Amino acid sequence: MKVPAKADDERFQSGAQDYAAYLETSEGRLRSDLTFANLEDFLPSSQARKSLCALDVGCGTGDAAVRLARFGIHVTLLDSSLAMLDLAKRAAQEAGVTEKVVLQHGDATQLATLFEAASFDVILCHNILEYVDEPTAVLRGAARALRGSSAMLSVLVRNQAGEVFKAAIQAGDLAAAENNLTAEWGQESLYGGKVRLFASDSLPAMLKATSLATIAERGVRVLADCLPPRVSRSEEYERIFELERKLGSRPEFAAVARYTHCLARCAGSVAEGGV
Repeated sequence: MKVPAKADDERFQSGAQDYAAYLETSEGRLRSDLTFANLEDFLPSSQARKSLCALDVGCGTGDAAVRLARFGIHVTLLDSSLAMLDLAKRAAQEAGVTEKVVLQHGDATQLATLFEAASFDVILCHNILEYVDEPTAVLRGAARALRGSSAMLSVLVRNQAGEVFKAAIQAGDLAAAENNLTAEWGQESLYGGKVRLFASDSLPAMLKATSLATIAERGVRVLADCLPPRVSRSEEYERIFELERKLGSRPEFAAVARYTHCLARCAGSVAEGGV
């Protein structure tokens, strides 16, 4: 059964402050920090970054976009939630990078009509495909907007296998764990709505179908959610982060992470040796 998942859902209007608060938790910080560290591994040298243009699709509170702007990268922040854009604007002001960012209200599914082809060197699509009706349409629009052989798309999605471990270990719900083995939709704990789950091969297949080639795949939050209460998420944050970085780069561990992070380039660029 298809469950509608709209990018302009009311939950992203009314829940903007809840989302901002979540990003301040150890779980939220870890997701953001690990994802950005993976992305930074594939960004060009510091000097070359200043000439780049980036697009953050579904920018949320602007956390990733502000980090890019601090590198000197020009960033366009796109979100269908005006409440999220307000938070992103405030974040850019507090970070002193307003001259590097442009805020744009719009839907992720309309990329092809919002931006010219070959407009961006880096496009972020983090935790947005879970909520749109047609993820492939968003990827197709992002692929069109990439420019140059080194242009890169960064995609973060909810991992189906990670939901199995979450249900079994965190909640002790074996029935839910078994159901999540094949579930296409999970429950969003922050907003209370449905969220799309991605099987291990589904995101790479979607990327390939939109003429994008995966250059790296990482797991985000492999074991952090399963640690016993005696491990302090705050006091041991750095140790957890470093361990997660090691685990996330190994396929056998990344396969069961809460999130799958793929970095991709246009298939032709990869075939021609673009790195």
